[in-house]
Amino acid sequence: MQRLANKIAIITGAADGIGKATAIRFAAEGAVVILWDLNKEKGEATAAEITTAGREALFMKVNTAIYAEVEAATKQVVARYGKVEILINNAGITRDATIKKMTPECWQQVIDVNLTGVFNCAKCAAEAMIENGWGRIVNASSVVALYGNFGQTNYVAAKAGLIGMTKTLAKELGRKGITVNAVAPGFIATEMVKKMPPEVLKTMEDKVPVKRLGRPEEVAALYAFLAGEEAAYINGATLSIDGGITI
Repeated sequence: MQRLANKIAIITGAADGIGKATAIRFAAEGAVVILWDLNKEKGEATAAEITTAGREALFMKVNTAIYAEVEAATKQVVARYGKVEILINNAGITRDATIKKMTPECWQQVIDVNLTGVFNCAKCAAEAMIENGWGRIVNASSVVALYGNFGQTNYVAAKAGLIGMTKTLAKELGRKGITVNAVAPGFIATEMVKKMPPEVLKTMEDKVPVKRLGRPEEVAALYAFLAGEEAAYINGATLSIDGGITI
């Protein structure tokens, strides 16, 4: 059974990493996948990979931190497909530094993409979903939002803010047939993470009770579950996918 058959799904940060795995999983589940990212080369390559497999995918270069771009892109999706049913707010960046060394610019860049960008996408998608009377919004938070992390004041603040935003949107939109949930990944073996020194990776693995890093495909599977009918009564939740590191 294809859990997301013919659903119109927007996935942000979909060019690579968890976003790419999500786009591929959603397409396999039957969804029409719209990939939003700033990396045109990788985004188009991911879309081509999906279409080559016989599924429908569209890449759009969108800066989610800019409301006008998000609004215009959402209108294009609605004009082409008639609706927006699923939004996976996966896009995110890091600009790590201790508070002593963190510049106002680094603070603002992370807040703009990781928090304001989610607001921009959720607002525009929600308006389309309300018209349709059905929707799923899933926001990518992080385990660091639950316990903090050295050198990530900006990132942790944004990801913790997403949990509060998720709860509020769930209360506002639930009556409209739209559920809003958050996912809090732990250490995930994206291509970027796998390029770290082996000793750093080993240290990360040792911190996790299951003694390994998570796979992007595992996060994608959780996104797919929350986007489907089986998760219709899950609303306002933050689900950790971290191998037990927050225990």
